[in-house]
Amino acid sequence: MAAREEYDAIVHDAAASDGANVTPSDGMVMPRHTRGIYVGSAGDLVVRMVAGTTVTFVSVPAGALLPLRTDMVKATGTTAANIVALF
Repeated sequence: MAAREEYDAIVHDAAASDGANVTPSDGMVMPRHTRGIYVGSAGDLVVRMVAGTTVTFVSVPAGALLPLRTDMVKATGTTAANIVALF
């Protein structure tokens, strides 16, 4: 089987095939890179992108689906809730 990085590169255009509820954390790295993030309750969303940059999305509306490749949803600054990582 291909390494995780190779797998991610090969299927980066495919739709998500898995998901998990996210508890924002300043120290927990997700086991896989996301294909997207669903925000169930409106607020700010702070993520660390796969490239290593921390980005704040301000006033994300409830029900938003953001096509982001991330490895962390940070607790500090995140006010959005009911977050789901899509893989």
